[in-house]
Amino acid sequence: MDAFGVSTQQASLDLNAYIEQAKRNLVYDKSLRTYLRGKHFKPKYLKPDAEEYFAQLRAVDQGLVSSEQSWISSFPSFGATPTPARGVAPETLRDVLAAIREPAALQVTYQSMSRPEPSARWIEPHALAFDGFRWHARAFCQNDQVFKDFLLSRIVEVGEQGPATAEPSADEAWHTEIVLEIGPHPDLSVNQRRAIEMDYGMESGRAQIAVRRALLFYALKRLGLDTDPAARRPQDQQIVLLNRDEVIG
Repeated sequence: MDAFGVSTQQASLDLNAYIEQAKRNLVYDKSLRTYLRGKHFKPKYLKPDAEEYFAQLRAVDQGLVSSEQSWISSFPSFGATPTPARGVAPETLRDVLAAIREPAALQVTYQSMSRPEPSARWIEPHALAFDGFRWHARAFCQNDQVFKDFLLSRIVEVGEQGPATAEPSADEAWHTEIVLEIGPHPDLSVNQRRAIEMDYGMESGRAQIAVRRALLFYALKRLGLDTDPAARRPQDQQIVLLNRDEVIG
């Protein structure tokens, strides 16, 4: 009742209505004087999703959601490997989002790894991209006349706004989807391959992962598929890219 903010009377009405619709889902425990989940429980209103539960745990762990705001009523003991906080200034994000909405170009000072000092450039953001660790602005670069990624944390300063010159629809790499077909490393044992199949939800030894071509580099790197699989032990590599020739060429 506290969790849903309802009165005892309303809770009783709701519980009886639920029992009427799903008679086998709840059983009354006389010793505990309460209803418990039945042996034949089947969710009626929600589809069980383990990933949604884990995402909620991570959100609480990262301080994005408080335990009081979470829909999880009883938290297990849990932990997560730390992810370094990315230094994205809220003002930078605000300006980039405004440019996406307009659409408009932004004059920015950007620190790339190809130059020792920050440089000024005009970019036309049209989307945000997450590589698994960092957030990027997908934008048309007026200086280089190409669509590319700009790490939000490396935008040192945002200057004035100007007119956009490129259509977001012209970013073919962003709008083109590539399917990665992965499978267990062939040199693993039968049981090890079966374990990998379960890890990745594979069917018949295969799983498909759709990714934008613009994010292919990040996806391959995160999955450990950006190098020759023969360079690592099968137990370390674990998965291989079955359609490598089609994806990488």
